[in-house]
Amino acid sequence: MEIGKSLFLAGKPGPAAQTVARVLIVDDEPRIREAYGALLAAEGREILTCANGADAIAQLGSTEIDVMVLDLHLPDMHGTEIMAWMGEAGIDTAVVVFSGDDAIDSAILALRRGACEFIRKHADPEDLIRTVDKAISRRRLERENARMTARLEESERLHRFLVEYSPDIIYTLDPEGRFVFLNRRIESLLGYNRGELVGKHYSVIVHPMDLEQARSAFAERRVGLRATTNQEIRLRCRNLDVRSFENRTIVAMLSSQGIYQQEVEDGDAKRFIGTAGVLRDITERKHAEETISYQTYHDLLTGLPNRVLFRDRLNLAISQARRRGEVVGLMYIDLDRFKLVNDTHGQLEGDELLKGFARRVRECLRAGDTMSRQSGDEFTILLPDIADAEAVRTIAEKITTALKTPFTVGGRDFRCTASIGIAVFPDDAETPDHLLRDADIAMCQVKAQGKNGFLRYTPEMSRNHSERVDLDNELRIAIESGQLTLHYQPQIDIRRGRVTGVEALVRWEHPERGMLGPNTFIPLAEEGGLIFAISDWVLNEACRQQASWIKQGITDLKVAVNISPLEFTRADIVERILQPIRTHQLAPECIEIEITENMLMDDAETVIAKVQELRTHGLRISIDDFGTRFSSLNYLRRFPVNTIKIDQSFVRDLETSGCQSPVISAIVGIARGFGLSVLAEGVETESQIDALRLHGCDVMQGFRFSRPVPPEDIVRYIAAHQAMETT
Repeated sequence: MEIGKSLFLAGKPGPAAQTVARVLIVDDEPRIREAYGALLAAEGREILTCANGADAIAQLGSTEIDVMVLDLHLPDMHGTEIMAWMGEAGIDTAVVVFSGDDAIDSAILALRRGACEFIRKHADPEDLIRTVDKAISRRRLERENARMTARLEESERLHRFLVEYSPDIIYTLDPEGRFVFLNRRIESLLGYNRGELVGKHYSVIVHPMDLEQARSAFAERRVGLRATTNQEIRLRCRNLDVRSFENRTIVAMLSSQGIYQQEVEDGDAKRFIGTAGVLRDITERKHAEETISYQTYHDLLTGLPNRVLFRDRLNLAISQARRRGEVVGLMYIDLDRFKLVNDTHGQLEGDELLKGFARRVRECLRAGDTMSRQSGDEFTILLPDIADAEAVRTIAEKITTALKTPFTVGGRDFRCTASIGIAVFPDDAETPDHLLRDADIAMCQVKAQGKNGFLRYTPEMSRNHSERVDLDNELRIAIESGQLTLHYQPQIDIRRGRVTGVEALVRWEHPERGMLGPNTFIPLAEEGGLIFAISDWVLNEACRQQASWIKQGITDLKVAVNISPLEFTRADIVERILQPIRTHQLAPECIEIEITENMLMDDAETVIAKVQELRTHGLRISIDDFGTRFSSLNYLRRFPVNTIKIDQSFVRDLETSGCQSPVISAIVGIARGFGLSVLAEGVETESQIDALRLHGCDVMQGFRFSRPVPPEDIVRYIAAHQAMETT
């Protein structure tokens, strides 16, 4: 494999070749090498690239490299293997690990192998630029030190320089632990004037909480391999009221050993005269390790604990509650209609909604409660040390109330609701897994009942949940094995005395449970993503049946097909509706698409655009369940529909209202005002027929005329109806 050539060289080199800083980018992705090569290019800097570990080792062995930007996962070896080789070969190139690896162990190992920084690929590019600039500056300083060291070889000045300009604090103590000597690094690192520390006890610079462990290291008498090495100590910075020392504590790595008088008489023991030590600043490395550790146990978007940390706290809370006889509450929360936000406004707006949701819910919790993001739009809340189950319900009510205030999504108000499942230890479950499972089942029950609420788990829910899981699996088989069928319910024009259309209603001929209506399995299909396959089948079957009826001479019948609101979240909905119409060579106006009024509440602009496109192709559109969702008349004015269907709940009210219904009158008036047809559904009695006619509604459907029947029965029904007309 060819070693990457010098890709970017900004400016001309100076009089000496060593003034050019060389940066080696090691990454197996060409676009990464090219992009970050351009990003890091600067005057007096040469960018080299390699695509694998072997080429990187070859480049390091043949060329003096100042900084290596290293990906850990290479085609032929792990990045830490390159650093290990560098250590054995004595190559001191600064290493900046720039990797997409989220594993904490790899990051910590890279830092301990000598990497000066660990940066994730999805971090701010400015972080990489700053880190490389800093590393190059440090290398320049090291080169300067090296040149001076060469000139001061074998001289007292050399030794003094090495000590004074060391990047570490170098000190000596007398036998009582008082400073005898400190290099100037103490001034830049801790803010002390070294003169003021000479004669002072070492404890003045040690963090009070670390004094005990520091005592043996600062009073070290041993030498050689037995002496203290790499002991972490926190040091206190002096408060000089300047920005450089706002952080009052640093973390240092301490190595020390005893000092003994060398000139002694023969046979006399060496006399202990103090301790010498080195303090290396590792604050940035510790911060990097802490950052990696934080990211391992927290959700980076919301800052909440992730499922790993939540599970640990749940285990601890249950263990403590079991010992103390206390109660622990758990809530499983799922945002309703979150997919709509992502699909309509994009992931960035969805992320902002998740962050806003997390902030608002946390304000409803106590200080000791834990809210966690499990995944996507699912959250859990741990409520330790509560009085009883009623306390959990109180917090759930508080959350539900807080969510009534709309969020801003895409510059518009969005009312975010949530489905909340509740489980309580020890009443509902006694283990963390079972408690999470039960809360999840309760949340699913809320979803099944219409969302936007909360329920506490009951054993009956498990039975229902198990049955729903079985039904979901069986539904997948049903779609593939042809167990679905369509029944049709006639729509009658009372004034003209004829059948004007039929509504196609899907049924499931279950081999064991018998004939199942759509209310049994359509919600399952929408949850499990099967609704799209069912819709495709229904559309194709309805069009096939319509074509068959036309061949039988029934040419003036329209077929109404219900479309799930989820369908309008897909960009291909128009083409998927048109495809079966074209396949069966139908006139578009003989198919009517029924949509529900609540789609206007979710994303009216997108729905209107797609409906307008359907109308452009000649399809008829009707709004089902009209009057139940409080939609704006402004939307209706812009909505290109043909028919409004009066919901059966208003028709039933006619039995108790003395045949008067202001709602039906209003709906009929609205329809006439907009030039739309009106159809009443759920008609079951003669008195309802009479009342609807008085209100001006002549087209109806319901059990009074016919239940949904197989397609062959529709032919007989139409024939019988026509025979009645002629007599």
